[in-house]
Amino acid sequence: MEHVDCVVVGAGVIGLACARALALAGRDVLILEAADTFGSGISSRSSEVIHAGLYYPTNSLRARVCLAGREALYTYCAERHIAHQRVGKLLVATDEAQRPRLEAIAAQAQTNGINGLQHLSGTEAMLLEPALRCVSALLSPDTGIIDSHGLMLALLGDAEAAGATLVTRAPVTRVECQADGFMLEVGGAEAMHLQARSLINAAGLGAVPLARQLAGFPADLLPTHHYARGNYFALQGRSPFSRLIYPIPETAGLGVHLTLDLGGQARFGPDVEWIAEPDYQVDPARAAAFYPAIRRYWPDLPNGALQPAYAGVRPKIHGPGEAAADFMLLGPREHGLAGLVQLFGIESPGLTSCLAIGDAVGTALAFTRHRRAHQAKQV
Repeated sequence: MEHVDCVVVGAGVIGLACARALALAGRDVLILEAADTFGSGISSRSSEVIHAGLYYPTNSLRARVCLAGREALYTYCAERHIAHQRVGKLLVATDEAQRPRLEAIAAQAQTNGINGLQHLSGTEAMLLEPALRCVSALLSPDTGIIDSHGLMLALLGDAEAAGATLVTRAPVTRVECQADGFMLEVGGAEAMHLQARSLINAAGLGAVPLARQLAGFPADLLPTHHYARGNYFALQGRSPFSRLIYPIPETAGLGVHLTLDLGGQARFGPDVEWIAEPDYQVDPARAAAFYPAIRRYWPDLPNGALQPAYAGVRPKIHGPGEAAADFMLLGPREHGLAGLVQLFGIESPGLTSCLAIGDAVGTALAFTRHRRAHQAKQV
């Protein structure tokens, strides 16, 4: 059996950020990824938006890591020359009935410490974006877009430069808590048995199923998990907007919004489609619901202008009709198992928050090391 210091399960943007933070802190890190390359799951199917952090409940983990992560990410992108652009976003009320909700979001953003938001009348917003129709809006200048693949390349490069190793086609098939760490069975072409002092579960859609295998983990801390597919449709032709356009949020998402890629191409989505198992097929018929949603803020959307683009699947830890759940980062302080960090329900704004989440995982594991040192002194 091979002994390793630290195993990170999952090589999406969150797993890579965790591996980078731990490797830079001097840990010997092995990254295990079930797919044949890094970042091919949730991380490759997002809207690639750098979120400002307007919506999230005060002092929630989402709010904290989004705000810290946003500033860290802009700095990191500038230092590492990762393609990104601070394009700004308009959050719009399309009728009078939505004004109170828009004002509530503005108040929440202020409570969260978001600076620079601008309250705009409908006329002011439409002067900025002539194709837009709304009665009022919030302008968020710190919202941006990013090349997510370039980000992951940089994170992986940093981790590997600090000594981390990525192994792909390496699904974890069994995990067991032991007195001195964790035993992992790893499948693939060359099956492995590993003994790890520390384990970070950053498996995304597979995080909760993986945690269920771990004997000794408190069952009452395990959330139920659900899958919500978000479909995206691309706009044929040139975008009439230079900023991102967001409607008032829905119960399970941020509504069918307009985002831009770094080439200026517009896409719309995601919607919310609850599914039993991960499936990335986009049903072209779902465009029928996109047209009226988009026309609430862009009434001149031409018929036939939307084409299926791609779909992502969110790792929800709340179900249909339930209030949105906070991110879950469970370390030794929460569950009592030294060396273990579990990450559940890390969806949007996970990409924005990745560097802050990596730092939080490092802090959680530092608590383990301090406790082990204290226990050793007592012995």
